[in-house]
Amino acid sequence: MIITIDGPAGSGKSTVSKLLAKRLHYQYLDTGAMYRAVALQAKREDIALERIEEVRELCHNLDLRFKAKGKVKRVFIGNEDVSSAIRTPEIDLLSSRISTIREVREAMTALQRKIAKGENLIAEGRDMGTVVFPDADLKFFVTASSDVRAERRYQERIKRGEKVLRHQVRRDLAKRDEQDRTRSIAPSIPAKNAIIIDTSSTTPEQVVGIILEKMKARGGKA
Repeated sequence: MIITIDGPAGSGKSTVSKLLAKRLHYQYLDTGAMYRAVALQAKREDIALERIEEVRELCHNLDLRFKAKGKVKRVFIGNEDVSSAIRTPEIDLLSSRISTIREVREAMTALQRKIAKGENLIAEGRDMGTVVFPDADLKFFVTASSDVRAERRYQERIKRGEKVLRHQVRRDLAKRDEQDRTRSIAPSIPAKNAIIIDTSSTTPEQVVGIILEKMKARGGKA
Protein backbone atom coordinates (compact mmCIF):
# COMPACT_ATOMS: atom_id res chain seq x y z
CA MET A 1 0.00 0.00 0.00
CA ILE A 2 1.18 3.50 -0.83
CA ILE A 3 -0.16 6.52 1.06
CA THR A 4 0.86 9.98 -0.14
CA ILE A 5 0.95 13.03 2.10
CA ASP A 6 1.56 16.32 0.31
CA GLY A 7 1.38 19.88 1.52
CA PRO A 8 3.21 23.19 1.88
CA ALA A 9 6.05 24.00 4.27
CA GLY A 10 4.98 24.20 7.91
CA SER A 11 1.78 22.24 7.38
CA GLY A 12 2.96 19.44 9.66
CA LYS A 13 3.23 16.82 6.94
CA SER A 14 6.68 15.59 8.02
CA THR A 15 5.66 15.01 11.64
CA VAL A 16 2.38 13.38 10.59
CA SER A 17 4.09 11.17 8.01
CA LYS A 18 6.68 9.93 10.49
CA LEU A 19 4.06 9.22 13.14
CA LEU A 20 1.84 7.40 10.67
CA ALA A 21 4.71 5.30 9.30
CA LYS A 22 5.66 4.32 12.85
CA ARG A 23 2.08 3.47 13.75
CA LEU A 24 1.57 1.30 10.66
CA HIS A 25 5.14 -0.05 10.49
CA TYR A 26 5.44 1.32 6.96
CA GLN A 27 8.54 2.69 5.30
CA TYR A 28 8.74 6.50 5.40
CA LEU A 29 9.98 8.33 2.30
CA ASP A 30 11.07 11.93 2.84
CA THR A 31 11.22 13.15 -0.76
CA GLY A 32 11.90 16.73 0.24
CA ALA A 33 15.20 15.61 1.75
CA MET A 34 16.17 14.18 -1.63
CA TYR A 35 15.77 17.52 -3.39
CA ARG A 36 17.56 19.25 -0.54
CA ALA A 37 20.50 16.85 -0.93
CA VAL A 38 20.73 17.65 -4.64
CA ALA A 39 20.61 21.36 -3.85
CA LEU A 40 23.33 21.02 -1.22
CA GLN A 41 25.64 19.15 -3.57
CA ALA A 42 25.01 21.62 -6.40
CA LYS A 43 25.98 24.44 -4.04
CA ARG A 44 29.10 22.62 -2.88
CA GLU A 45 30.19 21.96 -6.46
CA ASP A 46 29.29 25.52 -7.48
CA ILE A 47 27.00 24.31 -10.25
CA ALA A 48 24.76 27.05 -11.60
CA LEU A 49 21.21 25.80 -12.05
CA GLU A 50 21.24 27.08 -15.62
CA ARG A 51 23.91 24.51 -16.50
CA ILE A 52 21.36 21.76 -17.07
CA GLU A 53 23.78 19.09 -18.30
CA GLU A 54 25.92 19.45 -15.18
CA VAL A 55 22.84 19.34 -12.95
CA ARG A 56 21.62 16.20 -14.72
CA GLU A 57 25.04 14.59 -14.30
CA LEU A 58 25.05 15.48 -10.61
CA CYS A 59 21.68 13.77 -10.10
CA HIS A 60 22.78 10.57 -11.77
CA ASN A 61 26.08 10.41 -9.89
CA LEU A 62 24.82 11.47 -6.47
CA ASP A 63 25.30 8.70 -3.91
CA LEU A 64 22.15 9.51 -1.94
CA ARG A 65 21.05 7.14 0.81
CA PHE A 66 18.80 6.95 3.84
CA LYS A 67 20.28 5.14 6.83
CA ALA A 68 18.69 4.34 10.17
CA LYS A 69 20.43 5.64 13.26
CA GLY A 70 18.54 4.18 16.16
CA LYS A 71 14.89 4.97 15.46
CA VAL A 72 15.70 7.93 13.20
CA LYS A 73 16.45 7.84 9.48
CA ARG A 74 19.35 10.07 8.46
CA VAL A 75 20.23 11.40 5.01
CA PHE A 76 23.66 10.55 3.62
CA ILE A 77 25.65 11.65 0.60
CA GLY A 78 28.26 8.96 0.34
CA ASN A 79 29.45 8.38 3.90
CA GLU A 80 28.59 11.89 5.09
CA ASP A 81 25.52 12.50 7.22
CA VAL A 82 24.01 15.66 5.72
CA SER A 83 20.75 15.58 7.68
CA SER A 84 21.52 18.90 9.38
CA ALA A 85 23.30 20.53 6.43
CA ILE A 86 20.22 20.24 4.22
CA ARG A 87 17.95 21.94 6.79
CA THR A 88 19.01 25.56 6.35
CA PRO A 89 16.99 28.49 4.94
CA GLU A 90 19.40 28.76 2.00
CA ILE A 91 19.00 25.11 1.03
CA ASP A 92 15.24 25.39 1.63
CA LEU A 93 14.91 28.02 -1.10
CA LEU A 94 17.54 26.47 -3.36
CA SER A 95 15.83 23.08 -3.25
CA SER A 96 12.57 24.73 -4.32
CA ARG A 97 14.37 26.27 -7.30
CA ILE A 98 16.21 23.10 -8.25
CA SER A 99 12.97 21.11 -8.10
CA THR A 100 11.69 23.17 -11.08
CA ILE A 101 14.32 21.57 -13.33
CA ARG A 102 12.74 18.80 -15.35
CA GLU A 103 15.85 16.64 -15.40
CA VAL A 104 16.09 16.77 -11.61
CA ARG A 105 12.47 15.82 -11.12
CA GLU A 106 12.73 12.95 -13.59
CA ALA A 107 15.79 11.56 -11.81
CA MET A 108 14.24 11.90 -8.35
CA THR A 109 10.88 10.51 -9.46
CA ALA A 110 12.57 7.42 -10.90
CA LEU A 111 14.49 6.91 -7.66
CA GLN A 112 11.39 7.42 -5.52
CA ARG A 113 9.43 4.85 -7.51
CA LYS A 114 12.33 2.41 -7.28
CA ILE A 115 12.42 2.79 -3.49
CA ALA A 116 8.65 2.18 -3.32
CA LYS A 117 8.64 -1.13 -5.21
CA GLY A 118 7.25 -3.90 -3.05
CA GLU A 119 6.94 -1.65 -0.01
CA ASN A 120 4.17 -0.42 2.24
CA LEU A 121 5.05 3.25 2.03
CA ILE A 122 4.21 6.68 3.41
CA ALA A 123 5.46 9.10 0.76
CA GLU A 124 5.75 12.70 1.91
CA GLY A 125 6.34 15.62 -0.41
CA ARG A 126 4.68 18.13 -2.68
CA ASP A 127 3.80 16.10 -5.79
CA MET A 128 3.53 12.57 -4.46
CA GLY A 129 -0.18 12.19 -5.20
CA THR A 130 -0.19 14.18 -8.43
CA VAL A 131 2.96 12.99 -10.22
CA VAL A 132 5.10 10.38 -8.49
CA PHE A 133 2.39 7.99 -7.28
CA PRO A 134 -0.79 8.93 -9.18
CA ASP A 135 -2.26 5.48 -8.44
CA ALA A 136 -1.57 5.60 -4.69
CA ASP A 137 -4.10 3.79 -2.50
CA LEU A 138 -4.81 6.92 -0.44
CA LYS A 139 -3.82 10.53 -0.99
CA PHE A 140 -3.80 13.33 1.57
CA PHE A 141 -3.00 17.00 1.32
CA VAL A 142 -2.31 18.67 4.65
CA THR A 143 -2.36 22.42 4.98
CA ALA A 144 -2.70 25.18 7.58
CA SER A 145 -3.09 28.94 7.69
CA SER A 146 -0.03 30.97 6.71
CA ASP A 147 0.19 32.39 10.25
CA VAL A 148 0.24 28.95 11.83
CA ARG A 149 2.75 27.59 9.33
CA ALA A 150 5.07 30.56 9.78
CA GLU A 151 4.98 30.19 13.56
CA ARG A 152 5.74 26.47 13.32
CA ARG A 153 8.69 27.11 11.03
CA TYR A 154 9.92 29.89 13.32
CA GLN A 155 9.83 27.58 16.35
CA GLU A 156 11.65 24.85 14.41
CA ARG A 157 14.46 27.22 13.52
CA ILE A 158 14.73 28.58 17.06
CA LYS A 159 15.02 25.02 18.40
CA ARG A 160 17.86 24.41 15.94
CA GLY A 161 19.69 27.30 17.57
CA GLU A 162 19.22 29.79 14.74
CA LYS A 163 18.95 33.49 15.42
CA VAL A 164 16.01 34.52 13.29
CA LEU A 165 13.12 36.98 13.41
CA ARG A 166 9.50 36.04 12.86
CA HIS A 167 9.11 38.45 9.94
CA GLN A 168 12.11 36.84 8.22
CA VAL A 169 10.56 33.41 8.57
CA ARG A 170 7.24 34.68 7.23
CA ARG A 171 8.98 36.26 4.25
CA ASP A 172 10.97 33.09 3.45
CA LEU A 173 7.85 30.93 3.77
CA ALA A 174 5.86 33.18 1.43
CA LYS A 175 8.68 33.03 -1.12
CA ARG A 176 8.86 29.24 -0.89
CA ASP A 177 5.08 28.93 -1.24
CA GLU A 178 5.09 31.09 -4.36
CA GLN A 179 7.91 29.09 -5.94
CA ASP A 180 6.25 25.76 -5.21
CA ARG A 181 2.77 26.81 -6.24
CA THR A 182 3.65 28.52 -9.54
CA ARG A 183 6.37 26.27 -10.94
CA SER A 184 5.51 24.88 -14.35
CA ILE A 185 6.61 21.33 -13.48
CA ALA A 186 4.71 19.46 -10.76
CA PRO A 187 3.33 22.46 -8.86
CA SER A 188 2.40 21.92 -5.22
CA ILE A 189 -1.36 21.44 -5.49
CA PRO A 190 -3.73 18.78 -4.12
CA ALA A 191 -4.42 15.76 -6.29
CA LYS A 192 -8.01 15.72 -7.56
CA ASN A 193 -8.85 12.74 -5.36
CA ALA A 194 -6.81 13.85 -2.33
CA ILE A 195 -8.38 14.20 1.10
CA ILE A 196 -7.56 17.69 2.38
CA ILE A 197 -6.84 18.11 6.09
CA ASP A 198 -6.42 21.51 7.72
CA THR A 199 -3.96 21.14 10.59
CA SER A 200 -4.22 24.73 11.87
CA SER A 201 -5.94 23.69 15.11
CA THR A 202 -5.12 19.99 15.35
CA THR A 203 -2.21 18.07 16.84
CA PRO A 204 -0.16 15.66 14.71
CA GLU A 205 -1.67 12.77 16.67
CA GLN A 206 -5.17 13.97 15.82
CA VAL A 207 -4.29 14.19 12.14
CA VAL A 208 -2.92 10.64 12.23
CA GLY A 209 -6.21 9.59 13.80
CA ILE A 210 -8.13 11.19 10.94
CA ILE A 211 -5.98 9.38 8.38
CA LEU A 212 -6.43 6.03 10.12
CA GLU A 213 -10.21 6.53 10.14
CA LYS A 214 -10.12 7.25 6.40
CA MET A 215 -8.11 4.07 5.88
CA LYS A 216 -10.68 2.04 7.79
CA ALA A 217 -13.52 3.62 5.84
CA ARG A 218 -11.88 2.52 2.59
CA GLY A 219 -11.18 -0.98 3.77
CA GLY A 220 -7.52 -0.50 4.67
CA LYS A 221 -5.90 -1.92 7.77
CA ALA A 222 -5.18 0.58 10.53
